[in-house]
Amino acid sequence: MFDLVGLRSAVAQAGRVVRVVVAQTRGSVPREAGAAMLVGETLFQGTIGGGTLEHEAMLRAREMLGADADRLEKRALGPDLGQCCGGAVTLLYEVYDSVRVAALDEVVIARGAGDMPFAVKRVLAGARSGNLPRAQLIEGWMVEPVARPSREVWVWGAGHVGRAIVAVLAPLPGFAITWVDTGAGRFPEVIPEGVTMLPAVDPALLAAHAPRAAEHLILTYSHALDLALCDTLLGRGFARCGLIGSASKWARFRKRLAGMGHDPARIASIDCPIGAPELGKHPQEIAVGVAAALLRQSARQDASRPGEVNKAVQAKKSRDGG
Repeated sequence: MFDLVGLRSAVAQAGRVVRVVVAQTRGSVPREAGAAMLVGETLFQGTIGGGTLEHEAMLRAREMLGADADRLEKRALGPDLGQCCGGAVTLLYEVYDSVRVAALDEVVIARGAGDMPFAVKRVLAGARSGNLPRAQLIEGWMVEPVARPSREVWVWGAGHVGRAIVAVLAPLPGFAITWVDTGAGRFPEVIPEGVTMLPAVDPALLAAHAPRAAEHLILTYSHALDLALCDTLLGRGFARCGLIGSASKWARFRKRLAGMGHDPARIASIDCPIGAPELGKHPQEIAVGVAAALLRQSARQDASRPGEVNKAVQAKKSRDGG
């Protein structure tokens, strides 16, 4: 996925950057097509993996900062770089400034030399119908869907655990994080990119208006506030909800929530404790467990979807006898 938000931020920070993206792969390689990094004079964000591959790509990208031409480069990881993977990658180097970034499409970004191939036009037509393609190189043209968060995660509480969870989740693709606490002073001075900070004197009132498709992590400084949030969200509805706490805390909460009129089966849809208790109780250990659970769910959802096939590319292979 093309991280357009990240590219805009990098260009605003550095003025001019080179985006290095894995355009095509063959055999065993460190990263998949679409993996990308941004390189500026002093800026370095993202990763294409591979150690030597990434280091040499970073040096080449810095050499290109003063140029205007893009570059497509094929590297055999074993013969060219002495790496053990044994595969090959095609890297696309693209120079971006504010003018070029402003001209980028918001849904699918396709670019290449010469006239746009018919196969690429077919892919773009499918994207307009909602069939987004995977990142791929088609007849010399790079096609990438623009990354959009697919999961809304609301983190209730900006204490040690809340800060650790947000720090772990914020860099991960696919998450739109809303971070709530009772006052602006409870948040760190620097909020991670892509995280929306929402101070709210009464978070439970805000919870009544949270998206019903959102996932919630409740970890405030107050058991009373935790309970009020559970009560409100059970009435509001949610995709998933997790509560920090011990077995005894959850036993008390279940009893109190049942007394508030909530169905026991519905109460059981709240996960408590969050994370992976076997990892430990340190804030970062909890955060790693929470992130792992979210990523496992994403992997299960991806595995349950039928494989996406780019019909335009398949049609071309059929015409060519491939």
